[in-house]
Amino acid sequence: MKKTILHFIYRLGRGGAETMLVRVVQELSEYNNIIVEMYGDNAFGKELLCDKYISMNLRSTFLLPLAIKKLRRIIIEHNVDMVHTHLFWPTAIARIATPTKIPLVTTIHTSVSAALDYKLWRIRVIDRITYRLRKSIIIGVSKTALKDYFTFLNLKPSRSYLLNTFVDVNRFDVQNLKRIDNAGKFLIVSVGALRAGKNYEYLVKAFEQLNFTNVELHIYGAGPLGEKLMQMIEKSKVPVILKGEVSNINELLPLYDLYISASAFEGFSLAILEAMAMKLPLLLSDIPSFREQCEETALYFSLNNKNDFIDKLIAFMNEPGMRNDISQKGHERVLRYFTLPDHVTELRRIYKQTFSDA
Repeated sequence: MKKTILHFIYRLGRGGAETMLVRVVQELSEYNNIIVEMYGDNAFGKELLCDKYISMNLRSTFLLPLAIKKLRRIIIEHNVDMVHTHLFWPTAIARIATPTKIPLVTTIHTSVSAALDYKLWRIRVIDRITYRLRKSIIIGVSKTALKDYFTFLNLKPSRSYLLNTFVDVNRFDVQNLKRIDNAGKFLIVSVGALRAGKNYEYLVKAFEQLNFTNVELHIYGAGPLGEKLMQMIEKSKVPVILKGEVSNINELLPLYDLYISASAFEGFSLAILEAMAMKLPLLLSDIPSFREQCEETALYFSLNNKNDFIDKLIAFMNEPGMRNDISQKGHERVLRYFTLPDHVTELRRIYKQTFSDA
């Protein structure tokens, strides 16, 4: 008889954590998979393949007591054998709601010391208290994120695992890849939610200093900073275009010459893995998680020096040989370390170990 795993996440927008969950669940046919999210925002449509999808349809995080009650009822009614949570609020709720006899697994997707939510003292307190109340098994998407979680919150590690984010290389096929002729324009792409941590304001301000007419940056994503960014772009008249949220980024990446990210912090970026899989060269902010993820397969710039970014962007534009070398190395690194089959194999091992220890 199949065991039942309940996967609990905040929303199902097209972020890295959400995309990772949807892709993984498609592979776990040996389990009954229930996906529960808090707010009813399923952006994946028919891509969401699971045995049952449940939305709590909450209107506010102030309704946490109701969420705890709802989750506990779902767990009992569906005879759940394991709960796997993603992101802060689902984790805090599950630590209270999940009966002690049921294993609880939590994936940490970012470096919490830099995350905006964790700058609020109440978030840090809730995480510490609920962890000590119920020590969930912790999975970190990177060494940086895993170490940072325990160090920043001053928690004693219980059981933890490193399990890197992956890219589904079948969706990012480069066998017949042909770059599009951009009619002399050098097109740059960045992908990610329009939130403070992605640091798009840095890129807009940096592009104010560029004097080229043949360069254009396209940003794919949606989020709370969309209107502010649009106002900045219109005021400064920079060649930056907000393209919105899309479901076919694999079809769009071949349009571009370069991928850039100015993130102030990350866990382990799915968007960057996708760019590597499509043989796009990378120009990235010099932060620990990017160094861990890409090593020597990217060029890095300082977030404290916009001239450093501009100098390296110009170098990429003027040196196609360097672009080709970095893109090839990035593609090889993805295939060697960060594929969906490798990720699922390790996750199955973690699940098997967790069930055997329960």
